[in-house]
Amino acid sequence: MAATAREEGASGEERGQRGCEHYDRGCLLKAPCCDKLYTCRLCHDNNEDHQLDRFKVKEVQCINCEKIQHAQQTCEECSTLFGEYYCDICHLFDKDKKQYHCENCGICRIGPKEDFFHCLKCNLCLAMNLQGRHKCIENVSRQNCPICLEDIHTSRVVAHVLPCGHLLHRTCYEEMLKEGYRCPLCMHSALDMTRYWRQLDDEVAQTPMPSEYQNMTVDILCNDCNGRSTVQFHILGMKCKICESYNTAQAGGRRISLDQQ
Repeated sequence: MAATAREEGASGEERGQRGCEHYDRGCLLKAPCCDKLYTCRLCHDNNEDHQLDRFKVKEVQCINCEKIQHAQQTCEECSTLFGEYYCDICHLFDKDKKQYHCENCGICRIGPKEDFFHCLKCNLCLAMNLQGRHKCIENVSRQNCPICLEDIHTSRVVAHVLPCGHLLHRTCYEEMLKEGYRCPLCMHSALDMTRYWRQLDDEVAQTPMPSEYQNMTVDILCNDCNGRSTVQFHILGMKCKICESYNTAQAGGRRISLDQQ
């Protein structure tokens, strides 16, 4: 939904059409970079070879009367409500989703505000139930999602906080679980695997190794607690002696026969 300001206009089918696939709003943004009219910055960025700086937007065009005016919540000409929610910093217009502007994040977040807190070290708004219960990684949201390699901090997709403290887009996290259970950055278990580990205990107990392997040990490194231990080798998995996780890897030590010690 783009048009050069007043050259093509928002006419025909576009006129009066409210919002886009991203936002519900009653105005078009006049991009300060190219003077074109777009419903939102995402529509602009999808169609141009540059990005729209939301903070530099000064003018909008009403979708009903087409008057270009200073960015504000209501049309000064026909009183059309541009957005139930409006932020005069981000110039975000949308229906009410309990949004709030976080000064530390520098952008608007979907609330309610009282359900979130801003972690100064992670530099991110997190759910209140994670306060004091998450692993902090400095400026973690400024890193791209390790699965899709796209931005997390300003993404409209909810971020999922892994136990290790790393972030993934929620949709990327759900796709990842179809293929595996470990963080793609540090290999830590991405969810509570306790029940599965106990099931694996039973499977290991019911699956004796061939005689030539029964007295073999191997050095392992645990991806969950980072501990090292020497355990009996088993094809189904090797359990960490420290935290009882099976999320382990051989640490390079050769297998040693117990009867040779």
